[in-house]
Amino acid sequence: MASRNLFIALFILQSFLFLSQFPALRAAPSSNLFREYIGAEFKNVRFSDVPIHSGVDFHFLLSFAIDYDTSGTSPTDGKFNVFWDTDNLSPDQVSSIKGQNSNVKVGLSLGGDSVQSGNAYFNPSSVSAWVSNAVASLTSIIQKYNLDGIDIDYEHFKADPDTFANCIGQLISTLKKNGVIQFASIAPFADDDVQSHYLALWRKYGHIIDYVNFQFYAYDQGTTVSQFLDYFNKQTSNYDGGKVLASFISDGSGGLTPENGFFKACSRLKSQGKLNGIFIWSADDSKANGFRYEKQSQALLASAH
Repeated sequence: MASRNLFIALFILQSFLFLSQFPALRAAPSSNLFREYIGAEFKNVRFSDVPIHSGVDFHFLLSFAIDYDTSGTSPTDGKFNVFWDTDNLSPDQVSSIKGQNSNVKVGLSLGGDSVQSGNAYFNPSSVSAWVSNAVASLTSIIQKYNLDGIDIDYEHFKADPDTFANCIGQLISTLKKNGVIQFASIAPFADDDVQSHYLALWRKYGHIIDYVNFQFYAYDQGTTVSQFLDYFNKQTSNYDGGKVLASFISDGSGGLTPENGFFKACSRLKSQGKLNGIFIWSADDSKANGFRYEKQSQALLASAH
């Protein structure tokens, strides 16, 4: 009996050591995740306008919460305010869409490209002050709106990469530890300054970041299928171990568009076991085409699962 117990213990230990070398085997990526940004452009889009396939995990990402004053002119050192279309995307409407669809979660995205007519800068006075303010203000917003997670989409910086990494990493850690959020994602794109900040964050805190909403639509308009796949593999390598999602912009202004082969590229990734999910910027623009690509994206993901 003793030798049998020893054998079992050794087997369990060897299995643990094997799996620890291959993080992807410990947590296989969800291949039916669909995410969509909503509310930044004030085009009167409601959650209920967007088609929701029952066979996907669906995340709406409210855009944006920004640590600027309500006039959008001065940074507030981590004290966040809501800058999305609250008339159409209210706390009651969050509760309603989640109540009607058990597969829907709603998060909020931080930062974004601009506020009012200027850039939205990440501009902390110190790590401790920014984190303290951010935890308090975001906890209040998240609880008011009954939200499930956060997305980090800062694109302009008045702080070095290490400060950004510590601020955002400590924010995510604290919100998760406090049970305020279930998931966190980041939304980098291929720009040297942007990548230097997000890769610093990834190196130090990648283990607590659930998804990488890489903005593949920030690449040149006219991107081909083969170029897209090269970009995807490069960013999967950069964010090693992360769930990098495929993406497009619904106004067709950049990257690989559905018309030029986005779904062909996704089908190829799916066949290779690399399609961790799809996200779209944004529901506001998709309203004009009747959300046709939301339907196509979700059908592809549902068939992959």
